[in-house]
Amino acid sequence: MTTIGLIGGMSWESTAVYYRLLNEGVRARQGGLHSADVLLHSLDFSPVAEMQARGDWDAAGDVLADSALRLERAGANCLVLCTNTMHKLADRITGATRVPFLHLADVTAKAVRQTASRRPLLLATRFTMEQRFYLGRLAAFGVEAVVPEEGEREEVHRIIYEELCRGRIKPASKARYLAIIAKAAAQGADGVILGCTEIGLLISQADSALPVFDTTALHVEAALDFALAAESQAA
Repeated sequence: MTTIGLIGGMSWESTAVYYRLLNEGVRARQGGLHSADVLLHSLDFSPVAEMQARGDWDAAGDVLADSALRLERAGANCLVLCTNTMHKLADRITGATRVPFLHLADVTAKAVRQTASRRPLLLATRFTMEQRFYLGRLAAFGVEAVVPEEGEREEVHRIIYEELCRGRIKPASKARYLAIIAKAAAQGADGVILGCTEIGLLISQADSALPVFDTTALHVEAALDFALAAESQAA
């Protein structure tokens, strides 16, 4: 298969899920001892999170562009950014490299469009829920995602950074997320986008009657589709 370049570490908890799912996916599709051809650059999340908090997106963009270029030079044939929030800076990656970039919002929107859902609830970091870089990208595909009210957004964000990114899975936080989902469903939401790659550690389709779109799993499937199709074309 062609080489997949992963820009990870933000957080490493979800990047580890990417790596596992990629390898499980290759094994399921190709069998035997096959595994994923992957290059991973795992960034130190602490300075990146500090850049996010102080709104220094230009510096964060420099970090991502450098990471992407290093992967391309190392032989990656496509790039996967293992975080929803940092897709705010997707243009910095595509501007620095020439290999295909698999945009997570596009992958998610296409998956939603394959269902009857058109007004899903978006659970994510505050940056992703409150800024247009992600919501607008979904809307371009006809997906008008809704977000929780302000206090709920703060709680969703806090759980991501203080718990999930640190590997802490708490039943009380899961119950809080499910309550937010139930409230949104009562107000007309017809799906749930797990719009932060760590949320899949807490919530799954088994927890909701609404269709659940796990962006990490969807991104992995898109990367495998691309990598295996490229291999087939090269054969």
